[in-house]
Amino acid sequence: MPDLTNFKKLGLSDETLRALSEKGFEEPTKIQEECIPLLLKDQVDVIGQAQTGTGKTAAFGLPILEIVDPSIRAVQALILTPTRELAIQVADEITSLRGTKRIEVASIYGGASMDNQLRKLKRGVQVVVGTPGRIQDHLKRGSLKLNQLKFAVLDEADEMLDMGFIEDIENILSLTPNEKRMLCFSATMPKPILNLASRFMDHPTIVKVEQTALTRNLTDQVYFEVRESDKLEALCRIIDMEEAFYGIIFCRTKVQCDDIGRKLQERGYDAEALHGDLSQKQRELILNKMKSRNISIIVATDVAARGIDINDLTHVINYSIPQAPEAYIHRIGRTGRAGKMGTAITFITPSEFRKFNFIQRASKTDIRKATVPDAKDIISIRRERIESELLSLLTNNVENEQFIPIARKLLESYDSELVLASVLTHFYKDALDESKYKDLSTSRNSRNRDLPSRFSQDDGFVRLFIARGRKDGLGKRELVSYLTSQVKANDSDIQDVTVRDEFSFVSAPFEVAEDIIRIINKSSSGSKPLVSRAKPDNPNGKNLTRNKRPSTRRSESRAPRRSSSDDFQPYGRDSRGDDSWESKPSSDSRKSKSHGKYNKNRKRR
Repeated sequence: MPDLTNFKKLGLSDETLRALSEKGFEEPTKIQEECIPLLLKDQVDVIGQAQTGTGKTAAFGLPILEIVDPSIRAVQALILTPTRELAIQVADEITSLRGTKRIEVASIYGGASMDNQLRKLKRGVQVVVGTPGRIQDHLKRGSLKLNQLKFAVLDEADEMLDMGFIEDIENILSLTPNEKRMLCFSATMPKPILNLASRFMDHPTIVKVEQTALTRNLTDQVYFEVRESDKLEALCRIIDMEEAFYGIIFCRTKVQCDDIGRKLQERGYDAEALHGDLSQKQRELILNKMKSRNISIIVATDVAARGIDINDLTHVINYSIPQAPEAYIHRIGRTGRAGKMGTAITFITPSEFRKFNFIQRASKTDIRKATVPDAKDIISIRRERIESELLSLLTNNVENEQFIPIARKLLESYDSELVLASVLTHFYKDALDESKYKDLSTSRNSRNRDLPSRFSQDDGFVRLFIARGRKDGLGKRELVSYLTSQVKANDSDIQDVTVRDEFSFVSAPFEVAEDIIRIINKSSSGSKPLVSRAKPDNPNGKNLTRNKRPSTRRSESRAPRRSSSDDFQPYGRDSRGDDSWESKPSSDSRKSKSHGKYNKNRKRR
C-alpha cells in the first residue's frame, strides 16, 4: 500500500486517495503539489506552465473530481485539447482517477460518430473533454449546454494556438458563465495565450515548473552531424545499437514520414508512419499497436504527434531539425519521464548549424555532439548480446527434454560447432552481417561559408538556376519568400542562396526542387523556363558574364554592394509574399517581426 501522506496534505478526500493508491501513485509531482491546493482550498484561477509528462492532467483532474457534483446531470467541467488523441488520453486519465464516484466523462472530438456523442450528452455527463472544432459544433446544435459550468480548462494551450484554434477558444469561452473557474496549462506562454488569460481569467495565480531542469536531468540530448543522404543509415545504426529501441522519429513532411516508415519496414524494423492523411481509425490502430509493443517505432510529423502520450519511450529522434525551439522542447519532452532516462537525438546537416545553435540557445540546454556508431562496434555489441541470451538459457534450466534426442542425433553425425552455428544462423539470420551497413559518406564536417556550393544531389539537394536577379528587384530574402510561398515549403528548404544581377541560384531538397521547377515554369508566360537545374560543371554560374562587353567605367564593372538582406539566411517567417517576379517585389512589403528578431540575433553573433 503506497504512502499517500503528501497527497492527503493537498486536501484530497479518502475516496480520491483510494483511487490514487489503486493507480500506484506515491508522491505528487511539482505541478500537482502547487496546483491542487490552489484549486481546492484557495479556489482561484490558475495558469500552469509545465511540459507534457509532468502530471498536469491529475493536477487539474483531481480537484475537478472533488468539486463536481455527481447528482447534477449537467456539464460542470469543460476541458479543451488541441488533438483527438489528447482528448481521449485526458478523458481516460480522469475516468481512472474518479474511483467509485459516479461522475460521467465524455470525450468529444471530430472524426468520431456524432450520433454517439449526441447520445452521451443527452444522457447527461459532468465532464467533457474535447477539441475546439467539435465542441463548437455541439454548442451550435444546442446539444452541449454550459450554463452550469464550474471549470473551463485549456490543456496544451500553446499547441492550440499553433494549430489556429485561438478564435474558436475565444468563441467557446464567451459562452461560459462568468463565475466559473478557469485553468490554463501550457508548456510555453506566448503573448497571445497571456492576452487570452487576461481577458477571461480573474487575477490568475501562475505556477511554473522549470522546463530546463526536467530535460537536463532525465534526457540525454545528443546531435549527430550527417549528410542528408546518410540519415537513414545513421538512424538504422542507432536503432541497432540499442537492446530495446522504443521511440518516435520526427520528420518534417507527410511524404517523408511515409518514405522513412516504408524503408524501415523494408529493412525489417517494426515501424509505422503517423501523419494527418490517415483516418482516425488508422491513427488509433497504430497508437494501440505502439502501446501494446506490437511495434516499437512511430515515424511522425509534429502535427500528427500532438497529444500522443506513450509511456517509457527510450528515444526521440529528430530526423528533420525542428522548425522552432518550442517544437524541440515538445519533441524531447516525450522521453525521459517518470524518473526514467531517455535519449533525444537530432540529425544536423552542415547547413543547419545556424538554426541548430539558435534552438540550443533558446531552449537553454546543452546538446552534446556524438559520432554515428561504427558498423564494427554494432556487430560487437550484438555478438555479446547473443552470447548473453544463450548463457541465460543454459543457466536458467529451460525445459528442453523433448529436444535432447534430436540434439544427440545431430551431434553423433555432425561437428558440434557446425550444429550450433546452423541453429544460431537460423534464429539470428543476418544479425552479425557487417555488410548490411552501408558506408557513410566521407564526413566533411565543414561549415566553411566560402565553399562554392555545400549541397549536391548526394546530399539530397538539387541546385537550381533561376533566370531572375538583382535587376529584377530580387534579394535573398525576396527570392526565398517567393519560392516558399509558391510551393508551400519551409524557409529551411531553400538553402545556399546566391543572387547575381541577372540570375540566381538556390539549393532545395529533391521533392521541393521538382515542385519549384514545375509550378513556377507553369505560371511563367515566357518561352524560356524561369527555373532549371544548374549545370553540373558550373553550379554557381561562374564566368557566365565573361563574354559580355566590358564596361568602360570602373564603377560599372564592380558588382553591386550586397545589402544586409542579401546576406540574410532565413529561419522561420511569420508571413510570406505572393508577388510575382514579373512585378518587382518590395523587400519592405515582406518584412515581418520574425525577420527583425532574427536579424538582431544575427548581429549579436
